[in-house]
Amino acid sequence: MKHTIQTKPEIIQQGAEATIYKIDNKVVKDRILKSYRHPELDSKLIRRRTKSEAKILDKLQEIINVPKLLADPGQGRMIHMQYINGKKLSTSLETENHKEICKQIGQAITKIHDQDIIHGDLTTSNMILKDNKLFLIDFGLSFHSKKIEDKAVDLHLLKQAFEAKHFSIYNQAINTILENYNPEKREEILNQLKKVESRGRYKDKY
Repeated sequence: MKHTIQTKPEIIQQGAEATIYKIDNKVVKDRILKSYRHPELDSKLIRRRTKSEAKILDKLQEIINVPKLLADPGQGRMIHMQYINGKKLSTSLETENHKEICKQIGQAITKIHDQDIIHGDLTTSNMILKDNKLFLIDFGLSFHSKKIEDKAVDLHLLKQAFEAKHFSIYNQAINTILENYNPEKREEILNQLKKVESRGRYKDKY
């Protein structure tokens, strides 16, 4: 009888909301219990968020490149998914063909927004390049919404992330992303994006 030797779990990310482990060729996301919340309410909230993230990930399997969901989390707080062995864009975008990658980013965001899914954390830390293909990861803050406002805010957060992390290519990158974003609804959503940004500038001023 053959016995599979499982490697020791390796922590690859420790955040406020979850710990991410790599075990062999899979990733396990374990949401963290909060001591300041009532235990029963905290448990319910974590189960609900875990289930929601898993459902969104499962829905996107055939739509964009995302890690494959390997098991239904059921009533637990862990998500088991495929490990994407590639480069995080947060540290590699400038050294790659960033125009082609930004084209893929615009197209991927279009596809999730067409499904009325808001990512909620569109940073290049949540984007991986493998074999010249873009993968979106970490849908922990994602939710469903048909609102133009929510889609505009998703883009606003992306722009902020690029300005902070990729300043040297910011203008070219954002222009390429938006040129490849949702041709049918682009004008409406980008007009709303301008309003979101103007509100942000007003808050900064005062």
